This record gives sequence, structure tokens and C-alpha cells, in this order.
Amino acid sequence: QVAILIPFRNRYEHLPVLFRHLIPMLQRQHLQFAFYVVEQAGNQPFNRAMLFNVGFREAMKDLDWDCLIFHDVDHIPENDRNYYGCGQMPRHFAAKLDKYMYLLPYNEFFGGVSGLTVEQFQKINGFPNAFWGWGGEDDDLWNRVQYAGYSVTRPEGDTGKYKSIPHHHRGEVQFLGRQYALLRKSKERQALDGLNNLNYFPNVTYDALYKNITVNLTPELALVTEY
Repeated sequence: QVAILIPFRNRYEHLPVLFRHLIPMLQRQHLQFAFYVVEQAGNQPFNRAMLFNVGFREAMKDLDWDCLIFHDVDHIPENDRNYYGCGQMPRHFAAKLDKYMYLLPYNEFFGGVSGLTVEQFQKINGFPNAFWGWGGEDDDLWNRVQYAGYSVTRPEGDTGKYKSIPHHHRGEVQFLGRQYALLRKSKERQALDGLNNLNYFPNVTYDALYKNITVNLTPELALVTEY
């Protein structure tokens, strides 16, 4: 039983494309699955990681899932053999992306589509909430996984190929200096910033294909004590 969490803001044209590819693939893999679209309202910079934490909390209200897939809306799997299940180690499904010439940009790359069991995700304290704007949170997730004693597995050969739907980063600001500063303190922050300091007020609606969780995120909802 697999929960697929999709962080979302203004990408209405991408959702049907993703579902059109993903649903037949998951059916062919004989998986029981549900989609959770976690939509950020308000005018704060996009916070992909915090949306994933919200999605996890909400999904766990429904079922004790075997596997949680953290899935960007613009990542389309090209190979049906890329099995959307979890194992003893966290999984990085999107190992070969077309925009990176189907090469891994760097060994610690953990972006796009990843999968963890409930136990794994709770052990690493989820994603960090402190990453506002574009980038850095998946590198922090990689660090969390390593600090918890896990290693990351990836599909072999061409199995992990994905197409990335082109888009403009509309309003997706990047705070590189701040992201690097946060990454340098990954270990100190792991126990303080994640599932355990998350607060939110969801508005839940139901579509034919997914549960939609809308949240207005602000830094005050995930305060981090000094470390």
C-alpha cells in the first residue's frame, strides 16, 4: 500500500499529465495506492519539504502505509519496471533525468522522486522545514538519511529514467546563501527541525483521483530553537 505525496503550487497543467502516466504504471505493478496533493496557499516562498511533512501527517491519518513516495509533479517515469515500493533502505527513484542528460548530477543527489517507509521517515524526523524557496531540501534529506545509518538505493540501468516537464520557476525564489548555511548545520538541526516542530492548519478536499490538502505555510509554523 503506497501513498504518493505531491507538493503543489500553480502547476494545474502538470497534474493530469502525471496521473495519465503514473496510474497505469502503478496498476500494472499491482500496487494499492492513493495520491495526496499538498498545495501551498499564501504568498510565502515555496516550501517543498514542509509540504511533504504535511502530506505525511495527513496520509498517516488514513492508513499505516507500507511506502511513502515523495513525488515532484513534473517528473514523469519512462520505465514501468521502476517499481514504486520501499525496501530496507530509502529509495531514490528518479536517478536519471532527461534534463541532466540521464546522468546523476552528483552522487548525493536525492531529488525528484524518493521513497521511504514510515519507520525510516520518522527515524530521520522527516524533511527539514527551514528551506524556503527553491533548492537544498533534498540535499538535507540525503544528509538525514546518512546520519540515521541508512544508505540510498537506486534503480539499475535505464529503469530510473524520467522526463521532466519544462516549466518556468514562476515565483520560485532561490536563497542560495541561506541554503548552504542550513546544509552546513544539517546534523545539529535534524533533531530540532522536521516532523517534530511542524504545525499547520489544513483545508482538505477530495477530487476523483486524489485528496487535496491546502495549507498556508509561514516560518512561524515550524520554529527552530537555536542550536
